[in-house]
Amino acid sequence: MKEYLLLFRNASAANGYLATSQDMAEDMPKWQSWIGNIAMQGKLVHTAPIEYAASLVSKEGIEAGPHKEANSVLVSGFLICKADSAEEVQDWSKTCPILKYPNSSVEVRPLIPFPTN
Repeated sequence: MKEYLLLFRNASAANGYLATSQDMAEDMPKWQSWIGNIAMQGKLVHTAPIEYAASLVSKEGIEAGPHKEANSVLVSGFLICKADSAEEVQDWSKTCPILKYPNSSVEVRPLIPFPTN
C-alpha cells in the first residue's frame, strides 16, 4: 500500500475561514463519518484541520497570513492515508464534506518515502 496526502482547500473570508462555527458544528458528524470510514478500513494515518493563522517564510523575509490562491482559496486541513491506488483515494475524495463549499477541492498527492539506507 502507498501513502497519500489529501489537501483540503476552501475559500476564505478576509480574515478567517468562510465557514462559520455553526457550519462547522453542523458538518462535524459528516466529517466524523467520512474520516471514520477510512479509519475503519485501517487506512487512516493522520488528519487535522489547520488554523487560519500563518506566516509565509521566504528568502525575502517573513510575511503574516496564510497563502491564498485565486478566489481567496487556501489549504484548511489535511489527511494522510494508505490505499491500494490513487483511484481508491479519489473515490473517497468525491464524497468529502468540504466539497459542499464554493471553490472547495481535495488535492490527492502520493507521498514518496525517504530511503532508509
